Amino acid sequence: MSTTRKIAHNAIAQIASKIISTALGLVALGIMFRALGPEQFGWYITATSFLQFIGILIDFGLIPVTAQMLSEPAYEKNYLLKNLLGFRVVSALLFLAPSPLLVLFFPYPTPIKIAVGIMSIGFLATAVNQIFIGFYQTKLRTHIQAGSEVLGRILLVIGVVLLQRQSAAFLPMMAVVTASTIASTAVLWLSTGREIRLGLGFDLSLWRAIIQKMWPVAISIICNVVYLKGDVVLLSLFRSQTEVGMYGAAYRMLDVVTQSAMLLMGLLLPLLVATWSRGQREEFRHYLQRSFDTLMLFAVPIMVGTILLAAPIMQFIAGPKFSAAGNILRILSIAVFGVFIGAVFGHTALAIGRQKTALWIFASDAVITLIGYLVFIPKYGAMGAAWMSVFSELYAGFLLLLLVRHYSQIFPRLQLLGKIAAASLVMAFVPLFLPAAPVIITIILAGLVYLIALLGLRAVSRATLQEIFSMPP
Repeated sequence: MSTTRKIAHNAIAQIASKIISTALGLVALGIMFRALGPEQFGWYITATSFLQFIGILIDFGLIPVTAQMLSEPAYEKNYLLKNLLGFRVVSALLFLAPSPLLVLFFPYPTPIKIAVGIMSIGFLATAVNQIFIGFYQTKLRTHIQAGSEVLGRILLVIGVVLLQRQSAAFLPMMAVVTASTIASTAVLWLSTGREIRLGLGFDLSLWRAIIQKMWPVAISIICNVVYLKGDVVLLSLFRSQTEVGMYGAAYRMLDVVTQSAMLLMGLLLPLLVATWSRGQREEFRHYLQRSFDTLMLFAVPIMVGTILLAAPIMQFIAGPKFSAAGNILRILSIAVFGVFIGAVFGHTALAIGRQKTALWIFASDAVITLIGYLVFIPKYGAMGAAWMSVFSELYAGFLLLLLVRHYSQIFPRLQLLGKIAAASLVMAFVPLFLPAAPVIITIILAGLVYLIALLGLRAVSRATLQEIFSMPP
């Protein structure tokens, strides 16, 4: 099977599983929205954001770093993987273990503080997941990671359904969320263990090599944490937990969508690294163009559709108590474009070895956005946080694009983007002409119209479709 077809079939498996896991995640969220209500859902958002703030600090970019190092011939793969696991477990424990004590110093209700202690175990499991995801990305077998995610979501849905029927309280819900994450990690650990002998490596010289490879990414992620999670942390200190719940509900809808950007770029990162490092300029240009085009196929219609359907989407998913979150989601949807642009060119900057150069982008974004949060959140609450989130994503995305253009001398062609924009505008007429239709019907019809418009504008060639959907020999 050709490399292109391997990527395509992996992408199809990933997209299919992502659709399933996204649907299951939305079902679980919908149950939690209704079971917890705005205030207690605000507790959930505050607890998870507190841990995510720490979790992003210890992210270190280990998914792309793992994929990058395992793609390089300089390292023995099994030995490297053991040391990546050892480094991951030790670093995660150093940061996550104190979190239940640290949260005691914050003016949060007691259930939030207990939830942080429970969920920190799940965040440790998520941290370990990074190594396995990077491992399967290099093998173009990401369907295994996707399957573990689907299993975790199934267990989550079963758990929250059972708890809702028993009218269970907030903390049992948090325990179920944690258990589903641990189950997903266990599947990956067992699956990887069938292929290689797993263990924890403690080769300090190799750890230094890992740190040298990751530190620019780690610093950029530390900067990212300011504008990715600083909004919720500050909002929880200045506004009510109900408002935090509204903002968190809208942001969760956005998270469900934007995860696909990182997923798709994770598939292509090993190829970008390999072609650039070997001086295969035309192949690199091809993969960069394909990455850009693929992500724009999703980003533009998602942004347009969410702007038009934000309020009905929130009412459908979360119920009438969260209808006010529609206005927040409408603003946040503009950030989708920046998130997807940033995913393409952030991964590309890593592939061409310019992650250190990109640090000034993330650092300046963090400083500007933090100032904006401190100015606008106390005065405007969730709306101020939403607009600053939009700014931060667009700022980082477009500056990363310019950085890659400068150092690679490659700029993606925009012809397909124009057709995508035109097809999205055609799609926009569906919700405009069917304002009273059920939102799920409107979304399905809009998706069909978008697909027909893409085909009519010849935005996707017949050769590309045949390459993607042809069965492997």
